[in-house]
Amino acid sequence: MASVAAVLWGLNGGVSKTILASGLSPERLAQVRSLGAALALVAVLAVVAPGRLRLTRRELPFILTFGIAGLAFVQWFYFLALHRLAIGVALLIEYLAPLLVALWARFFYKETVRRRIWVALGLSLAGLALIVNVFGGTSLSTAGVLFALAGAFAYATYVLLAEHVVGNRDPVSLLAWGFLFASVFWAVLDPWWSFPTHLLTRTTSLQGNLDAWHLPVWLLAALMILVGTVAPFFLLISALRHLPATRVGIVAMLEPVVGALVGWAWLSESLGGGQLAGAAVVLAAIGLAQTAR
Repeated sequence: MASVAAVLWGLNGGVSKTILASGLSPERLAQVRSLGAALALVAVLAVVAPGRLRLTRRELPFILTFGIAGLAFVQWFYFLALHRLAIGVALLIEYLAPLLVALWARFFYKETVRRRIWVALGLSLAGLALIVNVFGGTSLSTAGVLFALAGAFAYATYVLLAEHVVGNRDPVSLLAWGFLFASVFWAVLDPWWSFPTHLLTRTTSLQGNLDAWHLPVWLLAALMILVGTVAPFFLLISALRHLPATRVGIVAMLEPVVGALVGWAWLSESLGGGQLAGAAVVLAAIGLAQTAR
């Protein structure tokens, strides 16, 4: 489930980049993503199992933090970093999150983290560095690095809170409330009455190797919400019922590997020998992590 979630997120990168090329800002795109996912999940529960939407006073602070500090902040800080850093460098820094999860598990939960998990984390980060060519002479913005690090902490917070709550609440209702609180956050930050609705009715090119194909922006947004958001978030949180957060975080590192392949096959982005080697290292690290029982 964690692997499929990472693959769907990697594919969603191409969809999101196409939408952004149509003129919709990153903040507005995150707003559409959060509200769309919240409405879809609440609608499903309202029909299938309305009782699962009940929220207790004891759960409220955890799920509120999960929605804002996790789901909303991880997007917000990532977009802020992208304004100042190359996308690959921002992604590499944000994927320090699995290391933060492992450190939290070891020093706060007092869990035994096996040596091969640390080796797998090191290999994963080395592979990601090869994929994004972090040693290619890129000059780094201090503010951009700080925003990307904040995104890594938000991602780790999201995984750890989900692991904490998922034992007593099903993944669908957890995500429904989480995205609902994230939507409220975005509505305060960017009021809906100023939303550029005309951009959603535009038809845009799919870019790259699919440049001759055109689709409405609203259809791409629907794909982003259902296939690139609801499905992978549900799968990742469901995976936390079967695997610890440390290992789930490592498996999620498949996302930049898939993203690099999507960029090459769809968006005509270059994929050199070093990037292919990096993808192989990340896959080997994930396989190593899976052997740590």
